[in-house]
Amino acid sequence: MKYYLLFLILFTTHLFSQKQIPNEKIDSITYFSRLRDTNIKESKYGRALYYTQKAISYSIANNLPEDQKIQTYYLAKLYFDVKKYDDAIKAFNKSLLINQTQKRNLLQANSFYYIGKCYMKKKSFQNAEISFNQALTISEKLKNKSIIDLINIEKGIIYKNNGNFTAAISVFNIIIAKPDTPFLLDIKAEALYQIGKIEMDENRNNLALNYFKKALDLNSINNNLEQKSDILLALSVVYEKILDKSNAYFNLKQYNILKESISILDNERLGIDEYENFKELERAKELEILKKENIQKEKNNKFSKLISILAIALISILSLLSLALYKNNIIRKQSNLLLEEKNKELIIAKDKAIKASNARSEFLSTVSHELRTPLNAINGIAHLLLEEKPKKSQMHYLESLQFSGTYLTNFINDILEINKIDSNKAQIEKIPFNIKELLAKIQNSLKELATENNNAFSFEIDSEIPDYLIGDPTKISQIFLNLINNALKFTHNGSVMVITKLISLEDKKANLYFEVTDTGIGIPEDKLETIFDSFSQGSVGINRKYGGTGLGLTIVKKLVGILGGRIKLESTVGIGSSFSFQLPFKVSEKPLIIEENNSHTKDSVLNTKNILVVEDNKINQMVSKKMLENKGVICEIVDNGEEAIEIAKNYKYDMILMDIHLPGINGTIAAEKIREFDKITPIIALTAISLNENRKNLLSYGMNDVITKPFVPEEFYSIISKHI
Repeated sequence: MKYYLLFLILFTTHLFSQKQIPNEKIDSITYFSRLRDTNIKESKYGRALYYTQKAISYSIANNLPEDQKIQTYYLAKLYFDVKKYDDAIKAFNKSLLINQTQKRNLLQANSFYYIGKCYMKKKSFQNAEISFNQALTISEKLKNKSIIDLINIEKGIIYKNNGNFTAAISVFNIIIAKPDTPFLLDIKAEALYQIGKIEMDENRNNLALNYFKKALDLNSINNNLEQKSDILLALSVVYEKILDKSNAYFNLKQYNILKESISILDNERLGIDEYENFKELERAKELEILKKENIQKEKNNKFSKLISILAIALISILSLLSLALYKNNIIRKQSNLLLEEKNKELIIAKDKAIKASNARSEFLSTVSHELRTPLNAINGIAHLLLEEKPKKSQMHYLESLQFSGTYLTNFINDILEINKIDSNKAQIEKIPFNIKELLAKIQNSLKELATENNNAFSFEIDSEIPDYLIGDPTKISQIFLNLINNALKFTHNGSVMVITKLISLEDKKANLYFEVTDTGIGIPEDKLETIFDSFSQGSVGINRKYGGTGLGLTIVKKLVGILGGRIKLESTVGIGSSFSFQLPFKVSEKPLIIEENNSHTKDSVLNTKNILVVEDNKINQMVSKKMLENKGVICEIVDNGEEAIEIAKNYKYDMILMDIHLPGINGTIAAEKIREFDKITPIIALTAISLNENRKNLLSYGMNDVITKPFVPEEFYSIISKHI
C-alpha cells in the first residue's frame, strides 16, 4: 500500500505548498519546506524532521497559525513514514487543534485518515474506525473519491478483524469491481489479499490461493514491497496447508529476503540515535516555549495585580459617585416626565402641521383645477375672436384678455407644479435625450425676448459632454426656461450667458455643471436667502415694474433638488447675478431616435374629419366645437360618458375628445369601455389636470394622448392632427 499512500502525500503537498518566491529569504516557510522535500527524496528523514520542526518554529514566532497547522501535519506524516505511530497520532491531533475556525478541508480529512492508519498499525481497531468515520464524513462533503476508496479498504479490514466476514467481503468486492487505474492497483491488490486471508481462515485454501495469486499479479505493477511481503507470507502458509512444500518453501524464502530488504531501508531512513537526538531537540524546543509562556504568565499576574489595585480605587470613586447619581436620577426622572409631556404636544402639533399641509395642497390643487375650466373658456373665446379679424379698436382689449388668460394659466401651472413637488407626486423621467439639442431649442425659443431687451444672448457648451444622456429633459427645460427668462427679463442692454461644462465622466456616469449669468439689476444682499421662497421677487417695486408670479425660482430650487443637485446664487446689485448647479446623469448607449411628422401642422389634415367631443361644460362645448369647425372638422357634442359609449358603438368617428371629469361615468371609465369594442379610434383626454392626475395614469385607460386645459391653440391642433 506504500504507493497509493505516496500518491496521497504528493496530492496534499501540491494542495498546501507555498508559492516559490524568486528572491526567498533564508528563514522562511518556503525555504524550510524545500529542504524537507529534498531530504525526503534522499531518504534522509532525520534532516527532514529537523527542517519541518524549523518551519513550525518559524510559524509560531511569526504568528502564522495556518502555516503552523500545515507544517505540524507534515511532521506527523514524517512520524508515520518512519513508523513512530504514537508520535504521529499526537502530532496529527495537534495539527487538527490549530486554527479550528477554518471550514472542513482536505488537510483535516487526511489527518483523521492517518490517525486511523496509526491505530490500525497498533491493532486498536475501535479507535481506528472512529477516525476513519470522521475522515469519511469530511471527504464526502468535499467529494474527494480518492481518499474515500482508501478509507473503505481500511473499514473492510476492520470488519474482517472483528469477524464480520460478510460485510468485509462486500466492501472488498466493490473495490475489486472498479476499473484499473494506477492509483487503485494497490488498493485492489489489498482487497484481493484480504479476501484470500478470509478464505484461508475458513479453510477454503484453493480459493484463497487464487485470490493471493491475483493480488500478487496486481502488486507486481507498482511493486509495493510491504504489501508484496504480506502476500508472499500468505502464499507460503496456504501452500503449506495444501501440502505443496516446494512452493511453500519458495514463497517463504522470497518473503524473508524481502523483509530483510525492507528492514535495511527502514534503518537507512532513520536510525535510533538520530531519532532520539531529534526528540531531545523537540523536547528542548517545547521547554523553551513553556519557559516563555511562564514568563508571560508572570507578567500577566503582575498586570492583574495592578488592575486589581486600580479596580479597588475605581470602585471607591464609583461608590462616591453613586450617591450623587441617585439624587440626579430623581431629578432626571422628573425632567423625563416633563419631556414626555412636551413630546406628546410636539407630536400633536406635527400631526396638525401635516394635516394643514395636506389640506393646503388639496385646496390649492382643487382651486387650480377648478380655475382651469373657466380659463379654458376665456382663452378659447379670446383666440376665436382674434381669429375673426376684429376691429383695431378691439384688438387691444382682446390681446390684453389673451395675455391675462395666459398669465393666469402659467400662474396656476406654477402652483400645481410646486404642490406636486411638495407632495412627492412629481415623477422623474429617466429617458435618453440630447442635452446639446435641448439647450439649442431653449436658446431659439428665447431669442425674441433677448432681442426685445437688446441683450446679447449666448450659450457656451463643453464639447466633451456626451451627446446622449439619461435624465428628465422636461424638468431640465423648466429649470433653464425659468432661469433664462428671469435673466433676460431683468437685464436690459446687457448680456446673458448659459455655461455647461463636463466635470467628470467615469463608468458611464457624467457630472455636469450649469451656470446662468446675467448683467442685470442684481439682487440685494438681504434678499439672497429669501429669493427662492414662494412669491418672493426682491421688492414690491420690482414686482410692479417687471411683473411675474414670484414662483419661478421656487420651482427651480425644488426641481434641482429632486434631480440630485443644489442651486447656488451669487449676485451684486447693479452688476448682475449668477445661478449655478451640478447634476448627475447616466450616459445613454443608444441614440434617441425622434421621428418627426410635419404633416400634422397642415390645416388640410383636419378638413372633413368627423370628431366626437365629450364635454359637460356648455361654454367649453361651444369653444371646442368652434375651434374644430374653423379647421373644417365635422363636430358632434355629447355631455356624459354613458352617451359617449353608446354613440361610439353605433357610429364611426375619426377621433374622440374625452373630458375626464364628467357627470356619472367619468372620462377614464368611458374610454376603458370604448376600448373593449374599439381598439383603433384615437381617444384624446381633455383635462384640467389636478395634483392626483398624471399623463401616464390617463394613458393606462386606453387614451392616446392628453390635452391640458386651458388649451394652447397651437398645441390643441397639433396633438389632434398627430393622432387623426
